Amino acid sequence: MVSWREQPTRYDIEALQANTRRVGLVIRIRWALLVVLVVYSMLAGFAYMSVMPLAELATRMVIPAVTLGLVVVYNTFYQLNYKRLGNIAPWNNLQLALDALVVTVLVYFSGSVSSWFWSMYSLFILEAAFILPRRRDAWGLAIGCMALLGALEWLELFGVIPHVVIPFAGPNLYLDPVFVSVRYLWQVAVLAGTAAVATQLVAQGRSDSASRESLMVLDETTGLYSRPYFLRALAAEMRRAERDGRPIHVLLLDIDQFGNFNRRFGIERGDRMLQAVAATITKCVDEAGDVMLTTNLVARYGGEEFAVVLAEDAQTEGPPTTSDAGHLAERLRHAVGTTMVDGACVSVSIGVASSPDDGSAVDDLLDAADNALSIAVERGGNAVVMAQSLAPTRPEDEYAEYMTPLEDRYLLDADDPTEL
Repeated sequence: MVSWREQPTRYDIEALQANTRRVGLVIRIRWALLVVLVVYSMLAGFAYMSVMPLAELATRMVIPAVTLGLVVVYNTFYQLNYKRLGNIAPWNNLQLALDALVVTVLVYFSGSVSSWFWSMYSLFILEAAFILPRRRDAWGLAIGCMALLGALEWLELFGVIPHVVIPFAGPNLYLDPVFVSVRYLWQVAVLAGTAAVATQLVAQGRSDSASRESLMVLDETTGLYSRPYFLRALAAEMRRAERDGRPIHVLLLDIDQFGNFNRRFGIERGDRMLQAVAATITKCVDEAGDVMLTTNLVARYGGEEFAVVLAEDAQTEGPPTTSDAGHLAERLRHAVGTTMVDGACVSVSIGVASSPDDGSAVDDLLDAADNALSIAVERGGNAVVMAQSLAPTRPEDEYAEYMTPLEDRYLLDADDPTEL
């Protein structure tokens, strides 16, 4: 699921990269199948030469050979471009549709109702279940394969298209409506069974993977708490806050234009920047609470998004107020803006929401914080927006000297000593 934001988060990018890897795997599998088909065709051709003149055999093999050549062409195209096209659904559907058409051609030129090539449809249904995001996509391909196969066999039965006779097969089987019906029903049963098993297995595999991810406590890159753990902890803290009659605050932080940062400096430096920002946020939040007793929490919420739960403040006698949360957000914005990694720095936009004023349920509170964050981003970034007021607080105070225009935030580079 891709973020609705103009700049997708790193979480979105990682999901897209995983899908691209799946598409690449399918392309490699198709190359293996092509090798198997070519070897099989050569061996079958030698066998047919004992019962069929070479000229006739060559004539029969022209169209299947051309078809396999086309598969080589479009698979080469996908091999070269799948990293750009692998996440565009129409291209994935198109290559699977081409696979189904290729199998239909092979079935037709290998005897139609007496051909055993129809079973290859099952392989491409498995591909669809693996690389397409929804079950209905795999079932759509399965139904399309059934329609192609049925059209081929019934058009031959009614004489609309000529039948291709192959050695060792009964020459009149395609004219027997009972045989064609029974054979086609079996083929439909196998293809439907393949679609059912494939979608179930793939769905279970994805569910198991999601369950394992949900049990992860720490994010691997930053060492902060993971998003699933954050959501569970936030729910627990909100229940305690409601019981004790005290407020609780959520801060969502988004690194401004982090996609541009990654494109300029590379993913590796981007990871180091994420780690540095995580350390800075953790330090600031630790200073806002008793380290030994604090229930404040810092987590990686998304790709370049972080989340903070503020439940207490060591600088106040009572629970932190909305104003305290706003002050913490400003300290975080300033601290992150002065964090350097290899001569580069970033800025953050922050949305702040408080319970119960902005929401008494987890989803409502997060929606309020996310809406405030969105406004901060839309107004140019490097700002704090409170959900209650939806008015950004900008650095007109002691932090103004540290500010850099947003378009210049990424222009410091350790490779150029003059910039340092």
